[in-house]
Amino acid sequence: MENCLSNELLSRHTTFKIGGPARNFLLPATVDELTEAISHCRSHNEAFYILGGGSNLVFSDDGFPGTIICTKNLNKIDVHGNLVTCQAGVTISSFTTFAKYHGLSGFETFAGLPGTTGGAVFMNARCFEVEIADILESATYLDLKDLAVKSYAFDATHWAYKKSPFNDGTKLVLSATFKASATGVSPESIEEKNRFYINERKSKGHFEFPSAGSVFKNNHDFGKPSGKIIDEAGLKGFAIGGAKVADFHGNFIINTGNATAADVKALVDHIKKVVFQKFGFTLEEEIIFV
Repeated sequence: MENCLSNELLSRHTTFKIGGPARNFLLPATVDELTEAISHCRSHNEAFYILGGGSNLVFSDDGFPGTIICTKNLNKIDVHGNLVTCQAGVTISSFTTFAKYHGLSGFETFAGLPGTTGGAVFMNARCFEVEIADILESATYLDLKDLAVKSYAFDATHWAYKKSPFNDGTKLVLSATFKASATGVSPESIEEKNRFYINERKSKGHFEFPSAGSVFKNNHDFGKPSGKIIDEAGLKGFAIGGAKVADFHGNFIINTGNATAADVKALVDHIKKVVFQKFGFTLEEEIIFV
């Protein structure tokens, strides 16, 4: 494979800007190359991890001892009527920009969201009360049990808050088809809506420091968002090393410049401990430690 790097720093490939070197870092340009990379790793008993936009991950300070397979070169976008099909490595920014220029509305709440469409489908990303499940029509995926490419037709019973049928670790999203709510809309009108949501994120400080977005899932049984609970626990601004609970949002941990994965993990554990002691709630992480 042409795009193969050695000892590539994973901090370069995550929004948290944290992570040591991967022994091998592959960037397959086709589904066949992706499949071949996984098959090669398995046949050589080598650990591998599939990486998208790195917007929800914390890699170890020691790096990754095997192969990282990054999907960002799987980045083709097609349009058919009111349907937009994105390969897994298409960034959300590219997706919403493409939809704008083709007069397709209904995706504006996702404007400004970091990461890729594959990752957004995997975690059923939610932005301003709209979930990926609300716009998804279908998907293709690689069945990791037999390395066969298969199709998925949307079924609402498979989806819930921050959950998708791809969470079980046996299905790798290859592409997703999204359904617009309106066609023939002026790009200027869509851009105005996109800009509104991007500015909303900016006004809340989302882009001021490296982070992985919301650290903990919201649990409606708690009666209030996790960020509010963390705030009421008096943890806003609390820091361990270079990792800090953001002053602007209790459910954001930011990298103030020199945070390590160990700092983030220690801060996450501290938050969970304090919240449980004060309120009896056990927070569930949304970010993934690799």
